Amino acid sequence: MRTLYRRLLRMLPRLGVHVLDLGAGTAVLSRRAEHARVPVGREADLVTRGGGRYTVARMRRGMWVVARGRGDPPGTWQSVPLGDTGAQLLLDRGGSADERAIQLAAATYLCTHHVAGLLEKYGVNCVFDVGANAGQYAKRLRGLGYTGRIVSFEPTKDAFAKLRQAAESDPDWWVYPFGLGREDATQSIHVDWNTMNSLLPPSDYGKGRYRRFAKTRTEEIEIRRLDGVLDKALAGLTEPRPYLKMDTQGYDLEVFAGAGDRIGDFVGMQSEVAALPLYEGSPRMAEAIAVYENSGFEITGMYPVTREATTGRVVEFDCVLMRAAAAPR
Repeated sequence: MRTLYRRLLRMLPRLGVHVLDLGAGTAVLSRRAEHARVPVGREADLVTRGGGRYTVARMRRGMWVVARGRGDPPGTWQSVPLGDTGAQLLLDRGGSADERAIQLAAATYLCTHHVAGLLEKYGVNCVFDVGANAGQYAKRLRGLGYTGRIVSFEPTKDAFAKLRQAAESDPDWWVYPFGLGREDATQSIHVDWNTMNSLLPPSDYGKGRYRRFAKTRTEEIEIRRLDGVLDKALAGLTEPRPYLKMDTQGYDLEVFAGAGDRIGDFVGMQSEVAALPLYEGSPRMAEAIAVYENSGFEITGMYPVTREATTGRVVEFDCVLMRAAAAPR
């Protein structure tokens, strides 16, 4: 019987039938296209149409990841278990990303998910997004399931135009074309620095690190105090539980000071703190964190934002802090 079976397989191509012999009495027959076999461990085979290149990575028992190489040399896939969580990190060791880039990307992912979890845990219903740029932070929160109000502040014209467009279909995302600070004023901001526009000039260290600081132009913007806009931003919320996110390129403590006594209304906050200041007059990390802790906030997470390639030193951290007394009991 086995001999007859093999004879039939050999005859079928003459009749225009493509045969992929998988052995052990198993074959794939097709009339339209050739197929290829990619072994998946000892327990399975992947049958593909055409001659594309595929790689298979075993995640754990009974689970594999299949990737198409598109003609490129196949990567060396490695699965890394994340403790006893059941989660797996899949790395392409044949890729071009270096370890530093992977770490920073992972930190961004972890920080965003950490914040989203805290917003849910603390029942936050209004996020103040100060230094919103084009709305990247708010969009990430929406993508992770936060449905409460977002109030974004962005003073520069070009960035605000993008922010307004991003928020136009979201009725619970409010946007304002001014910045926040210690006092109501009109000031000049350095622009054309991509996401790093600042009210402060670059430090010597910043000039050495970023070429974009070599050229600049300024734009007149409006600055308001946070305590002066708080009631309007919270209007309609029966039990406001706000969260303050600041990313103002060295100006976060000025924003924080503008909240005055109303900073006690916030259940949590997030600030980009500098281990190596990029701007003249910006506070060092220890100084900024001391101010936040003296106001009743406590650190729940620190995530590197940028790091020096040559020394490994972290330039800036995203610091997440919550008011422990505000946690649900």
